[in-house]
Amino acid sequence: MELNDGNLQTLTEFMRKTLDPDPSVRRPAEKFLESVEGNQNYPILLLTLLEKSQDNVIRVCAAVTFKNYIKRNWRIIEDEPNKISDPDRTTIKANIVNLMLSSPEQIQKQLSDAISIIGREDFPLKWPDLLTEMVTRFQSGDFHIINGVLRTAHSLFKRYRHEFKSNELWLEIKLVLDTFANPLTELFKATIELCQTHATDINALKILFSSLTLISKLFYSLNFQDLPEFFEDNMETWMSNFHNLLTLDNKLLQTDDEEEAGLLELLKSQICDNAALYAQKYDEEFQPYLPRFVTAIWNLLVSTGQEVKYDLLVSNAIQFLASVCERPHYKHLFEDQNILTSICEKVIVPNMEFRSADEEAFEDNSEEYIRRDLEGSDIDTRRRAACDLVRGLCKFFEGPVTAIFSGYVNSMLGEYAKNPGVNWKHKDAAIYLVTSLASKAQTAKHGITQANELVNLTEFFVNHILTDLKSQNVNEFPVLKADAIKYVMIFRSQLPKEQLLQAVPLLVAHLQAESTVEHTYAAHALERLFTMRGPNNSTLITPAEMAPFTEQLLNNLFKALALPGSSENEYIMKAIMRSFSLLQEAIVSYIPTLIGQLTHKLLLVSKNPSKPHFNHYLFESLCLSIRITCKANTTTVGSFEEALFPVFTEILQNDVQEFVPYVFQVMSLLLEIHTSSIPNSYMALFPHLLQPVLWERTGNIPPLVRLLQAYLEKGGATIASSAADKIPGLLGVFQKLIASKANDHQGFYLMNSIIEHMPTESIVQYRKQIFILLFQRLQSSKTTKFIKSFMVFINLYGVKYGAIALQEIFDSIQPKMFGMVLEKIVIPEVQKVSGPVEKKICAVGIIKILTECPAMIDTEYTKLWTPLLQALIGLFELPEDDSIPDDEHFIDIEDTPGYQTAFSQLAFAGKKEHDPIGEVVSNPKILLAQSLHKLSTACPGRFPSMLSTSLNAEALQYLQGYLQAASVQLV
Repeated sequence: MELNDGNLQTLTEFMRKTLDPDPSVRRPAEKFLESVEGNQNYPILLLTLLEKSQDNVIRVCAAVTFKNYIKRNWRIIEDEPNKISDPDRTTIKANIVNLMLSSPEQIQKQLSDAISIIGREDFPLKWPDLLTEMVTRFQSGDFHIINGVLRTAHSLFKRYRHEFKSNELWLEIKLVLDTFANPLTELFKATIELCQTHATDINALKILFSSLTLISKLFYSLNFQDLPEFFEDNMETWMSNFHNLLTLDNKLLQTDDEEEAGLLELLKSQICDNAALYAQKYDEEFQPYLPRFVTAIWNLLVSTGQEVKYDLLVSNAIQFLASVCERPHYKHLFEDQNILTSICEKVIVPNMEFRSADEEAFEDNSEEYIRRDLEGSDIDTRRRAACDLVRGLCKFFEGPVTAIFSGYVNSMLGEYAKNPGVNWKHKDAAIYLVTSLASKAQTAKHGITQANELVNLTEFFVNHILTDLKSQNVNEFPVLKADAIKYVMIFRSQLPKEQLLQAVPLLVAHLQAESTVEHTYAAHALERLFTMRGPNNSTLITPAEMAPFTEQLLNNLFKALALPGSSENEYIMKAIMRSFSLLQEAIVSYIPTLIGQLTHKLLLVSKNPSKPHFNHYLFESLCLSIRITCKANTTTVGSFEEALFPVFTEILQNDVQEFVPYVFQVMSLLLEIHTSSIPNSYMALFPHLLQPVLWERTGNIPPLVRLLQAYLEKGGATIASSAADKIPGLLGVFQKLIASKANDHQGFYLMNSIIEHMPTESIVQYRKQIFILLFQRLQSSKTTKFIKSFMVFINLYGVKYGAIALQEIFDSIQPKMFGMVLEKIVIPEVQKVSGPVEKKICAVGIIKILTECPAMIDTEYTKLWTPLLQALIGLFELPEDDSIPDDEHFIDIEDTPGYQTAFSQLAFAGKKEHDPIGEVVSNPKILLAQSLHKLSTACPGRFPSMLSTSLNAEALQYLQGYLQAASVQLV
């Protein structure tokens, strides 16, 4: 694409169309942009638009498009085409920092993100001057530019907070510190001075305080991995200024907004985080500063109101106290009973109250409420911080803290009892307090795994929780009902089984509650109870115990999906999946009704897939319906195909990218259930599965390979007779897959199925070409994974067509090739093969080479006979060699970036491991003994002497054991 006005005009028109609400206008425009993004100069045209367009909307649109383009395409993936040309990459890096700094804030943010994406890949090695280019801008004195630099540096360095330690990381951080730490410190000091100079200018203060917040965030990132020498030497500068800022109260910066945190709150929140980091990780160096920070943060907590805008500040301040109180160093600060009482009374109890803002979120923003309360999202709540502080204090002062709170709990419950209708929030706080007191250790899988022995959980359940669960009106006091359900869920591992069984029908009833939070919690609690393990590894709650409630459970779960706000509720869908899985054949009679509801739901969500977890559990539930029903009666598979194929056809025709890999998995499951030949409906689809465009998307590869394997297994002969013209297409897929390091194993899965199931004559003409392709890949890049797969393939070939055929095909490509493969690959590498089926295939294949291939006995290959036998005995007896050469790394399928839906494996579409050799050989060691005996009878006297002279003693001993076990001997 040339850099000219015509192209800029075209891009502008298509950009405008991508903003159109009408899908018939928007989608073609999006497709057009997708089709041209591989062209050279495309990103440069976008940058030109965002810089020079007269239309502000187009500028912002170009900035967002550019950032997403960089996100999808900047990383260079091995084996995949490089989507951005080198000249474009150079031009982008040369201009983007300037452009970002001179753009308005909306565009600056997008470009700043793009720089950090590029930086993650290219900095420091391929973009060495990025930092110096940024640091020099600190001198400009223009805070619009300075904040642009700080924002970019923040998005670039924040990954240091969660990266694993490595040499590369240390070197990068060292480079950053050498260039950045001193200018950042100077900027920090200068900005604080400017704040004093402009103390009465609100506009200047707003800009300066957003700079200070960004500087504080950078401080956190740069200090996270370890305490840098520079910051240790300059601790006085940073800490005394941080302390001053914490105690600062500028009336101009106070906001009237009760919801939105102001600049002062954001800055103080980050300083609390920085102080907590130092108190936790560098407590010795931080000790001199700690008392004044504890005092400042304590005063802050006691004087800060209950408004939502202070939530982040309060929760970070409480987290600071929590991190301090559980360190043995600082234990003395909290030992006084009065201090403990004061913390409980002034910090913990007020921050556990259910405020009107929480009530609003519970009723009107249930998704956000659930995310915070149930999933512990990143957004810290006051309650969670208070709960962490209780846990922290209990580490050293469990007795006194429990005693103080027991008093509070009793008085709160007393208040509630006086007038439940008015005082229900007291009970809510009491339940929350009991929960935080009792929880010592928790996992997502088991709930609370370790509880405070001073709290009687069972008694509290019977006296205060059951009453709410048993109440006839499920819609009365929804918050308390949700609390009660959550109590059962988190203490499920602590409560006795009879109480859990008592709770199950009550939870089923709560699925009908109007409150989204309440019925969501009920679904989640049931799902968690159904995954609990009982004795002898079965589920704790059995299908028999669920029998009285099965119909009610299924009815209420499906009805809950119709409740307002829950049409795509992932917790309900997960509970449906888990109920199917628990109840197994008990659901068979309900499936004909339920499958209609599931397919209808699938049709609706496929129009606009927006909830990936919901969709995943929906497909899992479909798989379970199919498996359970067809296990009882395989002929029902046809009725599932009738129900599902119309929806699947629509998904494939509309190319719903998120769902295509799922559809292939469900189709594989259906096809694998068929007992006779392959149905026509599947054969009609077969040519479409070989289209190259489907194989372009990484997420499609594993399910497509499995589906093709199912086709081969059920209809190898049908394909050979009625679709022989498609065999080259099938081999084309194999060729594409084995060329890729990430997907070569999938290519071998496909080829192994072709070898096993296709009639010999249908592929005879292609065999040599297959081996040539494999040798070309061996020469270009030989990885451990490829070698292992290659070894399984050649041995399977030998098992299927015989050892002579294997030797002949190698030697037809190049004389003596067979010997080279044995000597250079099989003998030294067979130890690396893993997996019982793979090992068995290799063992049987090698036995055939040893005992059924004349060339091994009577030609120059004979010298390899004993080493090959030695390697085989090693495969049987030695531990697996799982070492991988140092310079080798595999790109995991899951790690390939980009917007393509990564492959999500459906657990309940799982495929049994297939053993192509099966019962014919149950013990390869015995087969080796029998085959050697048979061979030795043909050449008496030759093998005993050969073995005794050239096989090592240990291997010989193992071999004698095999011969004895098979009751044969060598003659």
